[in-house]
Amino acid sequence: MSLLDETKRLLRYYKIIPKKRLGQNFLVDEEILHKMVCYASVSSSDTVLEVGAGFGFLTERLAENAERVIAVEIDERLVKALKKRLKTYGNITILHGDVMKISVPHFNKVVSTPPYSISSPLQFWLLNRPFEQAVLSFQEEFARRLTASVGSKDYGRLTVTTYYRADVEILDAIPKESFWPSPKVDSLIIRLRPRKSPFRVIDEEIFFDVVRAIFTQKNKKLRNAIKPFFGRFRLPSKEAMKIADSLPFRDRRPRELSPEEIGLVADEIVRELRKSGLL
Repeated sequence: MSLLDETKRLLRYYKIIPKKRLGQNFLVDEEILHKMVCYASVSSSDTVLEVGAGFGFLTERLAENAERVIAVEIDERLVKALKKRLKTYGNITILHGDVMKISVPHFNKVVSTPPYSISSPLQFWLLNRPFEQAVLSFQEEFARRLTASVGSKDYGRLTVTTYYRADVEILDAIPKESFWPSPKVDSLIIRLRPRKSPFRVIDEEIFFDVVRAIFTQKNKKLRNAIKPFFGRFRLPSKEAMKIADSLPFRDRRPRELSPEEIGLVADEIVRELRKSGLL
């Protein structure tokens, strides 16, 4: 029985109608599943995290190669199916809940086809955790944002944050027909490898806060885009304006600034805030 036929059978058996809000599109392409396991070089020494395990097709293939698989699924109906389908595997731990809210045991690799609806928060969540590599499928538009060039329409907070934390490589394409139900767009398989940042900043927390602030208004000049950031310090408007006008690249737009240049901006803000006794 093909994975497509098996998916349809399981949906009928468990009386499940895929929920659009949960991004429930099941990967039913055997070749793509095999590629994802291979791209991650999953071996018997690995503990692999899978987010959005669905009916466990990828989970099974990971379990055949890994020491342990941690399969996380938010939908209680699918958790029931997973526990029944995968009960013969002694190396699979099934967790019910939102991966970003529950306690997840240590893992060293991630292999997953997460729901599109959590792509961005999952990416930020992963970048704050230690792991060796992650092989993930994302909506094509989202995946392109991870590797966007400075000044392009896809360049933004996600690009800068990812660049600071990890190397990103686009590995392969997944046509929308490889999923059931088929989404409206194609996907890409990407690989993340955490690394030391290619540049240093004085205060990482301030750097990430600056990145978040300026890319909410990325088409304004930096001096204007940064002003809301100072609200958290309760700086008088005149003082905030003075700092904004002293920043390097103040007349350029955030979308035109490289990650390294944004790092310089953040460092200057730290120096000014320290001078004012606010840090």
